[in-house]
Amino acid sequence: MKKPSIGKMLSYIHRINRKELASILKPFDIGGGGHHNYLKAILSNPGLNQDQLTNEVKFDKATTTRCVKQLEEAGYVYRSVDSRDRRSYLLYPTQKAKDFEPVLKRILDEFSLQMTNCLSESDKQQFADLLKKIYDSKQG
Repeated sequence: MKKPSIGKMLSYIHRINRKELASILKPFDIGGGGHHNYLKAILSNPGLNQDQLTNEVKFDKATTTRCVKQLEEAGYVYRSVDSRDRRSYLLYPTQKAKDFEPVLKRILDEFSLQMTNCLSESDKQQFADLLKKIYDSKQG
């Protein structure tokens, strides 16, 4: 049997990791569709609007809208009308989100360590460098 392509392997790993991370975050009402990425971005940049958030997390506008709504319903985010553009909303973390930030960081750090525990330190560095190289080549 031939070896699967790199793209297929990345896809498999992504799906497995997404499922595992969704399971870990479920007790905190953080959805599995990359919601943690949105929450991290809002915590890091309070007051950004949805277009800026979409660009930051590199998802589409519909996904951003859905995730922000779910984070708002879960009590992690609130929206405020932008005084400079009444059609736009600025996004802010709630106190619940701020209190959860160190927990989220710990969960994601532990998850990353667990995901790469089969690699040596030099393998981890090489793997990260190679992924960055591929990503940078696609940003052209």
